[in-house]
Amino acid sequence: MKKYLAIIIVFIASVSCSEYQNLLKSDDPELKYNKAVEYFEKNDFMRASTLFDDVSRYYKGTERSEQILNYMARSYMGQKDYFTASEYYNTYVKTYPKGTYITEARFMIGYCYYLDSPDARLDQTATRDAINAFQEFLDIHPESERVPEVNKLLDELKSKLVYKEFLSARLYYNLGNYLGNNYLSAIVVAQNALKNYPASDYREELSFIILQSKYQQALQSVEDKKTERYRDTIDEYYNYINEYPSGKFRRDAEKIYAESKQIVKD
Repeated sequence: MKKYLAIIIVFIASVSCSEYQNLLKSDDPELKYNKAVEYFEKNDFMRASTLFDDVSRYYKGTERSEQILNYMARSYMGQKDYFTASEYYNTYVKTYPKGTYITEARFMIGYCYYLDSPDARLDQTATRDAINAFQEFLDIHPESERVPEVNKLLDELKSKLVYKEFLSARLYYNLGNYLGNNYLSAIVVAQNALKNYPASDYREELSFIILQSKYQQALQSVEDKKTERYRDTIDEYYNYINEYPSGKFRRDAEKIYAESKQIVKD
């Protein structure tokens, strides 16, 4: 039974492949278009995109051209080729700024970039592109039913960016004085992250990295700069403790403060 079933499957696949090859050779754009739609509806996105691309030149400048462009973008989405899909959606927006699918196209541009956004440790160009695209969507379509979804995706994307900044600040701190003053770099990265993402989930961690880095700078400083840097550390302690009086790093912060206060007093 399994043998016969396998033969039937091979036969059907062979017939399907033969039909598709004949379609590619056909000079009938209407037939190709209708078959492309059939393939699309059957989730055979690769064959659908090939046929849509083949007939797109024939229908250029017609009403069907807009539909084909939309189908092309959706076909590449179906293939999980989000970069190519975003290119088609961008082309749609530029070609049909008042088109039937314009709201969806603007959303999908951001969504394609969102799906292409990598792990926080990697380059975040796609993440920033997604944020820019979604911000543009909100500016142009503030009444869209997709607004709550876009805001949720924006929060996720921004959280990824600030997490990357947190990882960078922590790395600089761990490098210490290796090949330069990495504590200063940790402070700058953490401060910029706090400025750019004030409501971040990593706000306390970033604040404590700043305190730790200033303390280490003071601890390892030359004598004529020690007092000034310990005073700066004390000021940073108050910044941290005022915002997080019951913070998870309070015990370590108190220890830094006590040691810094003793040095300044002495």
